Amino acid sequence: MSGARVSITPEPTIEEAAAIAAALEVTRPVVVAAPPVRQVSRWRFSGRWWSKPVPARRERP
Repeated sequence: MSGARVSITPEPTIEEAAAIAAALEVTRPVVVAAPPVRQVSRWRFSGRWWSKPVPARRERP
């Protein structure tokens, strides 16, 4: 436990004390951090010469 003293009366047996300590450990609050959010790239191919249809890219002589 995190420094907290617990007084139990009457004196528990070793098995009872172990069960109580395990129960206190399970109920202890836990801080869970959310995983970092991955940033999505906003770069796109729009407006580039290779994004146009093939017939539009053909140059006439």
